[in-house]
Amino acid sequence: MKKSNIIYASIVGAIILAIILYFSLRHTEGDGHVHTEGETHTEESHSDEKEPTAIKEVELNEAQFKASSIQLGTFSDKNLSEVINVNGYTKLPPQNQADVSVYTSGIVKTINVSEGQYVSKGQIIATIESPEFTKLQEAYLTSKSNLEFLKLEFERQKTLSDEEVNSKKTFQKTKAEFEIERARFNSLQKQLNTLNISGNGNATATVPVLAPISGNLTEIYIKIGSNVEAGKPLMNIVDNSKLHVDLLVYEKDLFKVKIGQNVRFVLVNQDNSEVKGKIFSVGKSFENDTKSVAVHADISNNQQKLIPGMYVNALIDVGSNNVKAVPTEAIIKADGREFIFVLEEGHKEDAHDEKEGHNHEDGDKHEEVEGKTFHFQRIEVKSGTTQLGYTQVTLLQKIDANAKIVLKGAYYIQSHLIKNEGGGGHAH
Repeated sequence: MKKSNIIYASIVGAIILAIILYFSLRHTEGDGHVHTEGETHTEESHSDEKEPTAIKEVELNEAQFKASSIQLGTFSDKNLSEVINVNGYTKLPPQNQADVSVYTSGIVKTINVSEGQYVSKGQIIATIESPEFTKLQEAYLTSKSNLEFLKLEFERQKTLSDEEVNSKKTFQKTKAEFEIERARFNSLQKQLNTLNISGNGNATATVPVLAPISGNLTEIYIKIGSNVEAGKPLMNIVDNSKLHVDLLVYEKDLFKVKIGQNVRFVLVNQDNSEVKGKIFSVGKSFENDTKSVAVHADISNNQQKLIPGMYVNALIDVGSNNVKAVPTEAIIKADGREFIFVLEEGHKEDAHDEKEGHNHEDGDKHEEVEGKTFHFQRIEVKSGTTQLGYTQVTLLQKIDANAKIVLKGAYYIQSHLIKNEGGGGHAH
């Protein structure tokens, strides 16, 4: 009897255990997974990461805005695709450079200019002294007197010869003497003109040195009392108004280049400001045993302070494909995406407080409002071609047509955004 009771109890226990296992397995199959509260939160967070990034805003007060040197503007129309990227340098034509020299030796008496000074053509820039100048003027005045006498004698002998009073031989001799003296006089007069001496006044041992062209004095090789020699440079003058650029175009791109095409270039070692020009000549031979040809372009905006020999990086426009672009520094990268910042117009600190739901008494508001605040929205974009400091952008979020874009200072605004988020994200 006891044995049968034990067997009965075992059977009942097995049935109960089977029922418990059955319902447990059924619950698991229905849910597909046994969730915990922490796991549910993790999946929801993961799902949220796939959502599009919401527009983020940054607020700067007036002091922060001024200190950051933020520059606002709009999109620029740039030709950033159909171009040839070339290098070159600024160059001055030989006719716009001059060495100042004299035609005879002497001693420097005065120097009337200094290096870097602008001089006009014909301006007296120095004086040279030599006794040879006095001798030359003396010879000139003597020849001039002789020529006047021989001219009268020539006319008298011509009259006598025509009337057959004198022999032809006497007339021919007078004529020869007159022509010789006239040639000598003309030669002396040209020498005086070359030395910038008039020859009509009293003899002088000092002659002026005149500027042969207008321009700036780059170097002065003499000092007071220096002994100068004929043909030896005393000074150097350059006229940078005719400065142009020589661009080296390789053989593979040469057929695309034509006279009249626009050129945009930046000064590599300067402030990278863009300068414009136009091609006026294309070389017909390779430069210095290379496979590049010199292409000459004039400079349109002459207000740039350029000097010969500046290195440039240029773009030759060979097609027209204008795109919307911003300075490359206006684009920031965060979380693997690209953004620009746009100013929201018309915000002030009191408006911001009302928006946040803060109600101030008039006295409190007067104490807290120190000036205008600036609100910026971070807008996602996709970048394209980058050339000469500008990058093509495509907006992935809608903005107003006349929106003010942050062209300079975007990294400063992004740093404030990261700070406000407690260090989250990563900006480049």
